[in-house]
Amino acid sequence: MIGPYFAYLAIQLNAVLVASRIVGIPAVPFTTSESSTYSISSLKSLVVDSKYAESRDETGETLIPPSLQEFANTFVDDLHSTLDLNIDISVADQPTEDAIFLTLGDPNKYKGVSGAQTSEGYSLSVNASGIVISGASPLGVWWGTRTVLQQAILSNGSLGYGDADDSPGWGIRGMMLDAARHYYPPEFIVELCSYMSFFKQNTFHIHLSDNLYNNVAMYSREQSLELYARFRLWSDSDDLAGLSKYKNESYTREQFEEIQLACVSRGVTVIPEIEAPGHSLVIVQWKPELALSSDLSQLNISHPETIPTMKTIWSTFLDWFHSKTVHIGADEYKGDPNEYNRFVNEMASYIYEESGKSIRIWGTFPPKPEYTNVYTNVSIQHWEFFEDNPYHDYILNNYSVLNSDDTFYVVNKWSGSYPPVINYAKTFNGNPATGGIWQPYIFDANVAANNPEKTNPFVLGEVAALWNDYGANATVYSEAYYAWKDGIPALADKQWGGDLSEPEFTSAFSTLFPFIPGQNLDRAIPSTTSTIFHYNSSARLDRQSFTAVGPWRDTALVDQSGNGYDASTTCTITSESTLNINSSCSLKTPLLSKGRGYTLSLRLLISSLDADTDATLVTGTDSALMLTPNLTLFASGNYYRLNTTLPVGTWVDLSIIGRGNRTFASVQEATGLGEPLPEVGSTSATEEEFLAVLGVNGVSLVWAPIAVEAPIAQVGGEGSGWTGELAAMRLSSET
Repeated sequence: MIGPYFAYLAIQLNAVLVASRIVGIPAVPFTTSESSTYSISSLKSLVVDSKYAESRDETGETLIPPSLQEFANTFVDDLHSTLDLNIDISVADQPTEDAIFLTLGDPNKYKGVSGAQTSEGYSLSVNASGIVISGASPLGVWWGTRTVLQQAILSNGSLGYGDADDSPGWGIRGMMLDAARHYYPPEFIVELCSYMSFFKQNTFHIHLSDNLYNNVAMYSREQSLELYARFRLWSDSDDLAGLSKYKNESYTREQFEEIQLACVSRGVTVIPEIEAPGHSLVIVQWKPELALSSDLSQLNISHPETIPTMKTIWSTFLDWFHSKTVHIGADEYKGDPNEYNRFVNEMASYIYEESGKSIRIWGTFPPKPEYTNVYTNVSIQHWEFFEDNPYHDYILNNYSVLNSDDTFYVVNKWSGSYPPVINYAKTFNGNPATGGIWQPYIFDANVAANNPEKTNPFVLGEVAALWNDYGANATVYSEAYYAWKDGIPALADKQWGGDLSEPEFTSAFSTLFPFIPGQNLDRAIPSTTSTIFHYNSSARLDRQSFTAVGPWRDTALVDQSGNGYDASTTCTITSESTLNINSSCSLKTPLLSKGRGYTLSLRLLISSLDADTDATLVTGTDSALMLTPNLTLFASGNYYRLNTTLPVGTWVDLSIIGRGNRTFASVQEATGLGEPLPEVGSTSATEEEFLAVLGVNGVSLVWAPIAVEAPIAQVGGEGSGWTGELAAMRLSSET
């Protein structure tokens, strides 16, 4: 009887544990004593506690923390965009009936796994009167609002009665983006921050300077000095003239300010990294005398101007950065270890004296008895065991360590060793050494002796890195997002301290994904059918009366899909009911860009080209369809060309197909202007694939797929460089 009895108790205990937890991303501890629920649609207002409306979290990583009132304003916007809920916002000292009340509670109540106090904890209470979110700080309240949004989505607009006390296990939770070897526009970074924030990640580490691999065995000095290398911050300071040469691919102070403000408004702190003394070819291209003779991508620290030059760079930008920690890189240095350590210590002292900021470095030179070692107030970002053993080398020597182990590395598009997407399955079952799920204290999933205790206070958290080792032409901007799309939320659960199983995660993520506020990274377009829009030049509307009229000038094309995406045009109509397209007129849709899973079809005639090399057929916010003279997609600053050209003087049916992570085109002669466009997938025309060509360290070339968004904003117009006619245009979600 003893065996069955204890088995029974285990089943009952498991039931209690399940009942005290609700599935979200991250999972949430939640206790309830009844089955009643509160409907979000019953909410009438959001009330900010007047005692704390202007309170800010001064203990967190950011120097520009939003107030409770500011977080409340963003939350109200999210309730509208996500749940179509319009409620008033007010400030009062007590909650009202059917309101969400935001307030602050006892900050000592919330602890991380180490037992240290955290300002990111919150309590949630749901009952018949409404919802109360009480935080250790306004940032804690913000994470509570993410729980409310998620649970309303997951539970069809209702929240169960009950209470939660929730706090993150680790203080640093996020992602790192290599923006040095691939530029990303500010708005893309802001959307990534919004995506991360929904899953309670709080750190966006941006890598701002680097170069392609300098193959010293193959490259001449001249080739190294011409190799792709970028410094992404733009300053007009005379002291830095020539360091950054590409203003259109750099962040001005105003742009970087906007990025930081937008990200922190959703609880995400931007951590900037300027890399030295390794990965420093961009600095050597500016000042060649600072190079290490054996490798021009490395700085010679013993040169008397090297450290002063780095101090000049940092002094220029320190005021730009609103984080309490900055990253100086210090990765993979090949020079003298003592010189390296001297460099790190001098920069740590200088940056602290100038700004009060701490520094972080990549794990490169573990402390050794024979070295003058790096100060222990410098935090270490571990990334690979062939560089260090984070537990034995650093943690046991009183260094704080951020886990960026390459278990969750991504090298965008192609790599000889790392995947192009996060292997998030390892968060659920990648820890045989410890017999459970992965969490940030696990540096080595195979050898338990390489991991500290879960409660070790020197483990700062985890940041997963995405690298662009093979340069800017390897990917379009959005491919960084797709590499992270599933990985961000999967890692976020474990970074917080959650324990979701893979089936729980998969189910929750599929439900939550369409509602993530503040972003549209996959460029989704609402549509009632697979046809998103369909324009035929014989169907037109007067803008004022919406009745069929002519001529074409100042009229609108009817969207025949039923979605109402009517287009406007300033072009005239021909006798055959086609649009005359030229540089003086255009067709404009109310849409901008369509992400993966589309077929864009056009029936058009090219009558003449202003030049053979630069005609733009269709433009969008993420791409343009061009003739250069070959059929070309221009996206993220790069041209992706086919062998195909379009004939002049012949009507053609042209389709651009975005199929998964690949993009194709097909061209065939149109059979008749009055005939409908071919149904998607029905044509026998040969498809040709757009490909990226990656140079691999000067050794070889690799052809790889490219996933380009459909350009759908405008046909023709000023500077388009061609004249012709358009008979039909259709966008479908079928491929």
